[in-house]
Amino acid sequence: MLRITKITDYGFILLAYMANQDHGLLHNAKGLSAISGIALPTVSKVLKILTKGDILKSHQGSKGGYSLSRPANQITAAEVLEAVEGPVAITDCSSVAGCERACQVSASWQKINGTFLGVLKNLTIADMAAG
Repeated sequence: MLRITKITDYGFILLAYMANQDHGLLHNAKGLSAISGIALPTVSKVLKILTKGDILKSHQGSKGGYSLSRPANQITAAEVLEAVEGPVAITDCSSVAGCERACQVSASWQKINGTFLGVLKNLTIADMAAG
């Protein structure tokens, strides 16, 4: 079964919550933990990953926190998934590097992966937050 990690799932949950709030509103890990029910250390970890992946901006200071790096309708599910998990490849041979075998199914897997990635690129955080 193809599955994303809980960290990625939590990232989408936190981003959807942030997308449903006023644009530009700053969120802190403690508040996001309380509203989402996700443990504070996990929320902190996810926020750092998403900041490193340019999905979130970190604002320092006593009134600091995190905000979306751009409007939710401009952040795609593909970007989030890649920020947390790395490049999207449902099989080894569908990755950018490809695999060592030159078999007859490789092209099919690459086509499937491209279609899957295309769907993720057309789905935004705003779409996901809308339910």
